Amino acid sequence: MVSAHPQGLAAGEPTAAEDEWARRRGPGPMGWGGCLEAAARPPRSGSSRFHTPVPSLPAREGGVAVRLLPLLSLLAFICEEVVSECGLCGGLYFFEFVSCSAFLLSLLLLIVYCTAVYDRVDTGKVKSSDFYITLGTGCVFLLASIIFVSTHSGTSAEIAAIVFGFLGSSMFLLDFVVMLCEKLRESPLRKPENNARAEALTEPLNA
Repeated sequence: MVSAHPQGLAAGEPTAAEDEWARRRGPGPMGWGGCLEAAARPPRSGSSRFHTPVPSLPAREGGVAVRLLPLLSLLAFICEEVVSECGLCGGLYFFEFVSCSAFLLSLLLLIVYCTAVYDRVDTGKVKSSDFYITLGTGCVFLLASIIFVSTHSGTSAEIAAIVFGFLGSSMFLLDFVVMLCEKLRESPLRKPENNARAEALTEPLNA
């Protein structure tokens, strides 16, 4: 009777072809080839493991100021809310409204800059809105702090609210100055590009 195995191999020892097939197949039902094919496939768009990492820093200059604006506005609002009695309450109520609005607006801008939302919107419109919102909020916040100084009763909570109000309004205005300087630096860089585009548009007409 002729043995089914090649000469030189024991009865239970696999042949070279079987050994090569087992090596290529590897562990599991798919084998090494199936595992490599699965690894080479592009990830599905809905998979949460392959989401774009969220940036941890704001996407413009003055990042520290951007993070401090919501904190200072919130502290001013909390100190104002602790006040239980007031003589001239008009200044207190105006400061309450302005500090709360400043906190919400600065928090919204911080969320836009520090999340993936910034990549999905028009960055030019976001920076333009941030520019005017920061200027308006800083001026109104400073005005509210000045009015609150002239109408407060001298309690410790009111004084703390006034201090945080001036710090917050100063930080808003400082952030506006930073954005203004950044915009002034970008203006000379955009002029050569605009001139080059205008020359490119006029060349066919001259030809």
